[in-house]
Amino acid sequence: MRYINKKLTIENISVENIAKKYGTPTYCYSYDRLKENINNFKKNFKSFSPLICFAIKSNTNTNLIRVIKKFGLGADVVSMGELMMAVKAGINPKKIVFSGVGKTFEEINYAINKNILLINAESESEIKQIEKIAKSKNKRVQIGIRLNPNTDAKTLSQISTGKKENKFGVNNKTFIKLVNFCKRSKNIYLKCLSVHIGSQILDFKPYEKMLKEISKILEKVDHKFEFIDLGGGMGISYDTGQKKLNYNKYSKAIKKFLKNYKSKIIFEPGRSIIGNTGTLICKITYIKKNGKKDFIILDAAMNDLMRPALYGAVHKILPSIKSGKISKRPYEFVGPICESTDKFTTLNNFQELKEKDFIVMCDVGAYGMSLSSNYNLRPKPVELLIKGSKIKIIKKRQKLKDFI
Repeated sequence: MRYINKKLTIENISVENIAKKYGTPTYCYSYDRLKENINNFKKNFKSFSPLICFAIKSNTNTNLIRVIKKFGLGADVVSMGELMMAVKAGINPKKIVFSGVGKTFEEINYAINKNILLINAESESEIKQIEKIAKSKNKRVQIGIRLNPNTDAKTLSQISTGKKENKFGVNNKTFIKLVNFCKRSKNIYLKCLSVHIGSQILDFKPYEKMLKEISKILEKVDHKFEFIDLGGGMGISYDTGQKKLNYNKYSKAIKKFLKNYKSKIIFEPGRSIIGNTGTLICKITYIKKNGKKDFIILDAAMNDLMRPALYGAVHKILPSIKSGKISKRPYEFVGPICESTDKFTTLNNFQELKEKDFIVMCDVGAYGMSLSSNYNLRPKPVELLIKGSKIKIIKKRQKLKDFI
């Protein structure tokens, strides 16, 4: 995004024109930014050519997944629905890994039938369930075991997954026990050690600590893992000046690790691929003066963008047209839903706004639409893919008649 003649544009199209033609609220994704993110990710880790499995949970739009697939990426899924979506989008099953702590009989059965690359198991009970289903089909199923490395990712507590108090993975003692169980099984082929320590990580040091914990456990087990799945969690800059994850240092740490362990690396990035490609265009419905601040009441709400209400995330807000006039009063940007948590952020010294103006929320490509809902029976926004001067509707705006 950039301003051209004081008008905010996404690639070559002004936000004002998009809003007037397609209405608001509207999700927009930049094809060029998506391409740039994928190529940058590949470039940073090209020395060991990892298998990159896009985390479907971060964005479930079929058309976007199809674009991502064309760049050679696989998929990380955490439900039968996500697996079905990945298959529908044309992703090769041999590039799909299935994660998650609570896979049901139906989900495991479906994954086995689709012959996916790996089912990353997270408990003894799950492994026994996989073995039972595999035996009934007279198959040998490829699995990974998710280790909980007890590593603090130094991020929000709500999105931390690698500490011992989190529900994910198994501890060292259980891991060793399960490796031995799998080696005795005729229906399980243990191919992967899997970890994932959290999300929105901007410091490579937790990853470095994670690799050391993996090395410790590998020294204790007599098993050759074909794959080491390092998960995802790479963060993006949501605010100007926020530091970025140093991919170069992370890559060097992995190369050092691989000198001792000749395994194929798997990554499961989501946010770092799709996060900064997305924007949410909103319209100001009302401006309500209240004491020393003004409420900027938008037509977008927490059902459209849940992250601020869910765990206090902050998204940068930009006016669609620059005026140069600064408001003397603080602005609190809120939605119309009947919840006090339906609030996006409070800003001082923001550009002066008026009713019916358009504003843009930035970096909403990850966990924007995938966390959206019909709360208050509100229809979901339209989704657009912008490529240069072309706009493609990749999901139609929901209508009330669709669900009432």
